[in-house]
Amino acid sequence: MPQPTREGKPVPQVKFRYRADNEWKEITSEALFKGRTVAVFSLPGAFTPTCSSTHLPRFNELAPTFKENGVDQVVCIAVNDPFVMEEWAKSQESDNIFMLPDGNGAFTEQMGMLVDKSDLNFGKRSWRYSMLVRDGIVEKMFVEPEEPGDPFKVSDADTLLHYVNKDAREPDQVALLTREGCAFCAKAKKLLDEAGVTYADVPLPHSIRTRALGAIAKATTVPQLFVNGQLIGGSDAVEQWVKQRQR
Repeated sequence: MPQPTREGKPVPQVKFRYRADNEWKEITSEALFKGRTVAVFSLPGAFTPTCSSTHLPRFNELAPTFKENGVDQVVCIAVNDPFVMEEWAKSQESDNIFMLPDGNGAFTEQMGMLVDKSDLNFGKRSWRYSMLVRDGIVEKMFVEPEEPGDPFKVSDADTLLHYVNKDAREPDQVALLTREGCAFCAKAKKLLDEAGVTYADVPLPHSIRTRALGAIAKATTVPQLFVNGQLIGGSDAVEQWVKQRQR
């Protein structure tokens, strides 16, 4: 099981080898952490369910907010080989994350977070945790409780972000229902793009459009804008929402 946290202690000094742009690269702990504020999260393995569906995507989504609040970089460390981490990065929402393989488990072992997952045929892997490192010193760690399985209760991105700044404003969750060839949809997307809004474009195929719009938005036309689970409305509503947001 994981060891007590390393809060107040320096991070382990190791050399990481990783793959980027199909090339071998190296970075040391000193280069990664010295003189910088770094948010780190570590997880059992690439391509595993919780890691892929929740842990990694949410950190990626909140990475710009971390940077707005003084964090220089968000790093994901896993005891996987560099090729696996490179392929996982390509397949996941991870453009804002430095995906760093700890292939030999050297960093993870010295952190006291190397655990035996032989029952899952994983071998030695990292326990799930997150931490904030300032100038090479571990300031705060959120380590998952010692429970069977793969607990995921405290090492999430939101918890670490709110440690960095309890008043940090999370980005809005924005989605736009559209259809191909729709001029009003194109206008709405242009407005959102020009306002710098990150959103999910959800094109509805003709075969299900009417039923989907009725069921989801109680509407018959696109576009339809949703923000944080709330229906904003069609083309005119999009324009109004953007104007209000810019005030």
